[in-house]
Amino acid sequence: MNKQTCRSRQQSPATLLRPLTTILLLSLVMAIPGFAQETGEAARWQWRDARELTVEGKGWTDTKDFYDRLPARAESLVRAPVWNLSRDSAGISVRFVTEATTIAAQWQLRREALAMPHMPATGVSGLDLYVKEQGQWRWLGNGRPTRANEEKVLVSGLTAGRREYLLYLPLYNGVQEVKIGVPPGVELQAGPERPVRTKPVVFYGTSIVQGGCASRPGMAYPAILGRRFDLPTINLGFSGNARSEPEMARLLAELTPAAFVLDPLPNMTGELVTAQFEQFVRILREAHPQTPIVLVEHLEYTDGEFVGARREKVAAANAALRMIHQRLVKSGQQRLFLVTGDKLIGRDGEATVDGTHPTDLGFLRMADALAPVLRRALKTNR
Repeated sequence: MNKQTCRSRQQSPATLLRPLTTILLLSLVMAIPGFAQETGEAARWQWRDARELTVEGKGWTDTKDFYDRLPARAESLVRAPVWNLSRDSAGISVRFVTEATTIAAQWQLRREALAMPHMPATGVSGLDLYVKEQGQWRWLGNGRPTRANEEKVLVSGLTAGRREYLLYLPLYNGVQEVKIGVPPGVELQAGPERPVRTKPVVFYGTSIVQGGCASRPGMAYPAILGRRFDLPTINLGFSGNARSEPEMARLLAELTPAAFVLDPLPNMTGELVTAQFEQFVRILREAHPQTPIVLVEHLEYTDGEFVGARREKVAAANAALRMIHQRLVKSGQQRLFLVTGDKLIGRDGEATVDGTHPTDLGFLRMADALAPVLRRALKTNR
């Protein structure tokens, strides 16, 4: 072998160190917290934007951000607190079909605050997954947030089968983006179209309508009723701000629902009910002469039996509502229904978190009380 050949086979110290350097760098990178998990998760899921699936619960398409509940123009029409609350995603849901045995979700929240002192993060900022089994919606799993930009497995270990799913979005937080994840190569499609004549039920009201203080989004009473009747629902609950203003009535009048359910009295005094609520109903009736309207009395505070001022507030608001109902019926109004407040959450004092806001038990009782009246109302609209 000549000297030239020997020199060409010799390697410099730098060349000899390159493989060792590469191994050391890879070891350091893999040691970074979360690196292996994140790269593994990226390969584990195929993600689809929820907006490409079947999104329900939106009354308007011309919203400032996709998951807002009021149209963008409402910012200049309603009070600032109402507008701010309208950016919470309460009642908005996603339907999809897949045969995946594991389902995950990514969601970007609008606010860092995930919970409230009397309402858990699972209800304020979490996701809630249901599956349709033999024509009935059954709870399956939820996304429990620990940060504003979250990724969670909602359910795993499912038996094989192609099923329809329903995913509720947060009640008291807004979302900027939602993605559904299934394993690579698994089908993920939009939920089936509803029958052509299907219309949503529109709920207007207070924090109770919005879902305070459900443990998870699917336990707000509008959501419970939506599953029972297998109908889309539009949740226009505005915590502490359901005052039945005419501008809000005119916005609701733009919708074409199967029925309106009006439950604003916990945010109104008897005087305010007398001053504003009848006009609110008349605006809706003028725009929708045949659409059923369900009026809901003020629920009884669980401590009202002992706190006289709270009991008197409820009595005054309900008395004013009954007078309006009687007057409207006498004037020829039809398809106008009244739900009394005495049985909405029961009389045992066990159905709220703070005397006012229902727990899951309270919301189930409210759904039970409203369901027969809503069923009669919907029958008149066929």
